[in-house]
Amino acid sequence: MVLLKRLHRLGGVRLGGLRHLRRPGGLRGRYPAQFWMLFSGNFVSTIGLSMIWPFMMIYASRRLQLPLTAVASLLAGTFLAGSLADRVGRRGIMIVGMALHGTAYLLFSFADSVWMFALLMALGGFVTPVYRVGVDAMVADLIPEERRVSAFAVLRMGNNAGVAIGPSIGGFLATQSYSIIFYCAAAGLLAYSLFTFLFVKETIPRTPELGPVARERFGGYLRVARDRVFVAVCGGFIIVTIGASLMFVLLAVYAKTQFGLPESRFGFIMATNAAMVVVFQVMVTAVSRRFRPYRVMALGTLLYVVGVGSVALGSSFLTFLASMVVLTVGELLLVPTTSALVANLAPPDMRGRYMSIYGLSWGIAAGIGPVFGGILNDAIAPRAIWVGGALVCLAGFVVFAALALREGKGTEGAEPSLEKRV
Repeated sequence: MVLLKRLHRLGGVRLGGLRHLRRPGGLRGRYPAQFWMLFSGNFVSTIGLSMIWPFMMIYASRRLQLPLTAVASLLAGTFLAGSLADRVGRRGIMIVGMALHGTAYLLFSFADSVWMFALLMALGGFVTPVYRVGVDAMVADLIPEERRVSAFAVLRMGNNAGVAIGPSIGGFLATQSYSIIFYCAAAGLLAYSLFTFLFVKETIPRTPELGPVARERFGGYLRVARDRVFVAVCGGFIIVTIGASLMFVLLAVYAKTQFGLPESRFGFIMATNAAMVVVFQVMVTAVSRRFRPYRVMALGTLLYVVGVGSVALGSSFLTFLASMVVLTVGELLLVPTTSALVANLAPPDMRGRYMSIYGLSWGIAAGIGPVFGGILNDAIAPRAIWVGGALVCLAGFVVFAALALREGKGTEGAEPSLEKRV
């Protein structure tokens, strides 16, 4: 309830006690009950996942070639999830995705060999996108277009609240036993899978078009690939996210090796990113949704350019923190706007496929970014990581600026303000 109060206040709605939260005009009343079930599930599952992944990577990086395994399994899992979400429904893949992920974490506690750990990591990478694709498609089904950008912003806020909480719990439990972390995460995911089975309703649109699409070659993805505007949006987003991934993956190593910044300080920088999303996302989105989406995305990307590039000029905790703050403001503008735009571009019978490819862009960028930064570091100099990252983000800005110009001319495929579109 405290979190709902925070949401209510940031949404620009005057609070008048707990009863006001139940009014149709309040933030809680703006979205159906099932949306808040999804919000709660995302929050809880993110806590469970973030309890594990910081410590899992430390172990895996010593014994496995994780990046190749994770990226390959992520590709397969995302495409399968998108096709299934449109064929059999959102609810079913959410239930199966969470149950499989919970089972994988439960089995981690029994893994006593490298090959078993690698197999479980592959399974985790395969099922990780499944639940998220179902959630994104279900939100697009539940929420009308003019409210989607705010809905995705609220979901992001819950996710980042989970990211802020999870590692602290995981770090404490890790001092006792890694098995306890696996048991807690597995219990949470399995319990929410059961909750979804019992209480969440299917939202897949039942239209005459669903039958032919399901029989289309390559799972209907050729139809998605012919949507040039969507392809351009995803391409621009991948480019920008490659630059942003350098901040989240390489900044800790760069700051420690070049300037002696301890891990605890970098942890505070990451916590600042998550806290800014929790506190400011809904408030920022309440303003940004009034403007045309491509312009908001271009502005957000320009802040990415400044945030990533400014790391090359910094040498202390405060300068790196300032760079992260600038990048996070760009993130507040870019990510929910892009998510809502993709949902709006997708035909009702293709939402799972559209959202799965959009979700895949995160995995592609996370796989390319660190390799790109490492090449710059080895071939040129450590500071070249951030100059190169800024140039990559600038290329993404060019893509979104071009779409904004196209939008301004009123050409086909242009999208009006997300707030006013009906």
